[in-house]
Amino acid sequence: MALAARTRVLSRALLRPWALLRGATIRRTEPTAGSGDSARRFGTQRVLVEPDAAAGVAVMKFKNPPVNSLSLELLTEFIISLEKLENDKTFRGVILTSDCPRVFSAGLDLTEMCGKNPAHYAEYWKAVQELWLRLYLSNLVLIAAINGACPAGGCLISLTCDYRILADNPKYLIGLNETLLGIVAPFWFKDTLVNTIGHRASEQALQLGLLFLPAEALQVGLVDQVVPEDQVLSTALSVMARWMAIPDHARQLTKNMMRKTTVDRLVKQRDADIQNFVSFISRDSIQKSLQMYLEKLKQKKG
Repeated sequence: MALAARTRVLSRALLRPWALLRGATIRRTEPTAGSGDSARRFGTQRVLVEPDAAAGVAVMKFKNPPVNSLSLELLTEFIISLEKLENDKTFRGVILTSDCPRVFSAGLDLTEMCGKNPAHYAEYWKAVQELWLRLYLSNLVLIAAINGACPAGGCLISLTCDYRILADNPKYLIGLNETLLGIVAPFWFKDTLVNTIGHRASEQALQLGLLFLPAEALQVGLVDQVVPEDQVLSTALSVMARWMAIPDHARQLTKNMMRKTTVDRLVKQRDADIQNFVSFISRDSIQKSLQMYLEKLKQKKG
């Protein structure tokens, strides 16, 4: 009962994502020389937004070093920044990319899922759900400019986008590799992947926790283009122009038609999905597995 009550409070809070933000504030920085007011940046501690009002496009960069783990703070700050752009009718498209070298996002922050209490796990999972829901049905054109490794939650974020461009670097693997950590990808992760690459390819990829090389990701349809690393952002801007040439209302209605059934499934089962996650992640065997993996990461850093 306590968990259910906590979930209802979180549900209301995430309708106002700033309610979860721990001391972060939107701040502006001065435009670079010669860039003009349209290039004025704003952001939070972990998300940098570079808007071009004249073009109607903003570049959103994850900057949560070293690997852009999706911490509760990053998730909340990202939702706030996205909401700000969605409410500003100047912007029609957003490019998602990384400000950290060699990594787009390493995915969910395991420290948020290890050694905490059930209320924290529920809060965290609600934020993950919220990010996916906001991105998957966003009226904005979303393009992922994947300029680094993109496993697990990082891959999920890219899959919510309308178009994905991956840098041609053999170190930049992409995929939903949850099973390698002893974790099961939830049904809405699965549905997003199936909608992108089909059922059979998804079945293999999810069970084996496959991470795809750029050429493999292109072949299976996980990404739409693979380009030289120094051309990822310029290609994204070029592709964005093609998407923005389509009237917004027609494109948005079509996107909604294609994706709403997938979204509705999570919306109807949102509380149950949170409870399932909390129950699963709280198991002693899962906690031990996560602790062992985190310890290995510490040893590598050492």
